[in-house]
Amino acid sequence: MNQSEPGQTRRSVPVDQLINSLCATVPDYPKPGIIFKDLTPVFANGAALRAVVDALVEPFKGQFDAVAGVEARGFLLAAAAAYATDTGVITVRKAGKLPRKVISEDYALEYGTATLELHTADLPAGSRVLILDDVLATGGTLGAAARLFERCGVHVAGVGVVMELGELRGRSALTGHRVRSLLRL
Repeated sequence: MNQSEPGQTRRSVPVDQLINSLCATVPDYPKPGIIFKDLTPVFANGAALRAVVDALVEPFKGQFDAVAGVEARGFLLAAAAAYATDTGVITVRKAGKLPRKVISEDYALEYGTATLELHTADLPAGSRVLILDDVLATGGTLGAAARLFERCGVHVAGVGVVMELGELRGRSALTGHRVRSLLRL
C-alpha cells in the first residue's frame, strides 16, 4: 500500500497517532514529578521516522535551502530531512562545540541561561532555512536558534517539531515564524 497523504505511514496511520503509540512515557524523569515523553522509540522505527520527516518537511517543501537541527535530537531529524530533500544540513550547537567562527545567542532556562552557537559561514545571507527539533516546550531553544539565523541574514522558512507541549506556550517565543508540530500535548 502506498503512502496516500503526507503524515501517514503505509498503513495509513495518521502521524500523530503513530508518534503517540511509539513514544515512551517515563515517570519522574529527569526529576520527581516530571512525566518525560521519550521520542527515541519513534526515531528507532524506520517507517515512523520516515513518516515524521515527511510530515515535518511537507508544508515547507521548496521553501528552504538547508535544514538546521538543534542539539541534540534535532540533528537526527535535520539530517534525515536534508537527505530526503537534497539540501544541506546545519547544526545549531551548545556553546563551545563548534571549531570555527561562531555567533552566540543566550536564552532563558527554568533556572538560569544557556547559549547556542552557529558557524557564521555555513549559510550565506539570503539563504532560507528550516529549523527542526524534537520538542517545543517553552520555545527558548528554538527562539534562540531562529535569532541566530536571522542575525546572519538567513530567512527562517519555518520551524518543525515532532511534539509540542502546548501548556508551556512555546509558540509565543516563535511569533512571526511558521511552526509545524506533529503532536500537541
